[in-house]
Amino acid sequence: MTDLVEKQAVSWRDYYEMCKPRVVMLMILTSMVGMFLAVPGMVPLDILILGNIGIALVAGSGAVVNHLIDHKVDSLMKRTHNRPIPQGRVDQKQAAIFAAAIGIAGMLILLLWVNPLCAWLTLASFIGYAFIYTGYLKRATPQNIVIGGLSGAMPPLLGWSAVTGTIEPGALILVLIIFAWTPPHFWALAIHRKEEYAKTGIPMLPVTHGEHVTKIHIILYTIIMFLITLLPYLTGMSGPLYLLAAVVLGLGFLAWSLLLMYRPKPSTAMDTFRYSIVYLMVLFVVLLTDHYREPLTALIL
Repeated sequence: MTDLVEKQAVSWRDYYEMCKPRVVMLMILTSMVGMFLAVPGMVPLDILILGNIGIALVAGSGAVVNHLIDHKVDSLMKRTHNRPIPQGRVDQKQAAIFAAAIGIAGMLILLLWVNPLCAWLTLASFIGYAFIYTGYLKRATPQNIVIGGLSGAMPPLLGWSAVTGTIEPGALILVLIIFAWTPPHFWALAIHRKEEYAKTGIPMLPVTHGEHVTKIHIILYTIIMFLITLLPYLTGMSGPLYLLAAVVLGLGFLAWSLLLMYRPKPSTAMDTFRYSIVYLMVLFVVLLTDHYREPLTALIL
């Protein structure tokens, strides 16, 4: 009986792992910020809960498809060789059924209880990540993460459209921020895992063009990202609190990029990657805080 319970627990963890929960949680954070920035007050509770559940389920489905398509590549890399499919803990048929089940469930939630625009945008994001990026672009060009990054940048728009049923400039600015953030974020990891990517034959920029060129790209995209993060303030979406955070956090990101170029240590690329995650989380949390700055100030006073 104990063995059965242990086996079931491991199986549950394997399916959970295939959904890339940490990635999905970051996506849902940006989706929620998109929801709250779309309205001056509180987001309707049903949209807040059901919208994010639906988006998370479809995103999780895309992650499982990514595991399916990349299982041979995953088996060659130290970072991913212990994943459920390469290790045989979950077979490909089970993974496909699971991906279809949670993906359909997520779409039904969005279609029935949120709105069609949010549902179809979420489906487009799923197709972009699971099939266009993972199935084609990842193996076709060293600019894979730039072109394919749009699908991963969609969550704020998905959250915004869940509330308003529209596509608005403010939502597109949030998408642009994540779109510009994605290349320096991922290329830092690709530098750290350069030798592993070389074994797989995937044309990641550090493999095809070398680390120096990749580091130049990271600096350039970090500068572009920094400039784009000023748009919420320049367009009146946010106030001085956000501007201060965007400048400080952006200069921090640029400092890591320059350190990676000019004074790298064995851990610098991974440290830059880790900082990029914290950067995006804090930036969006401050953006949300700034949005409700006046009501919070009035409440405190």
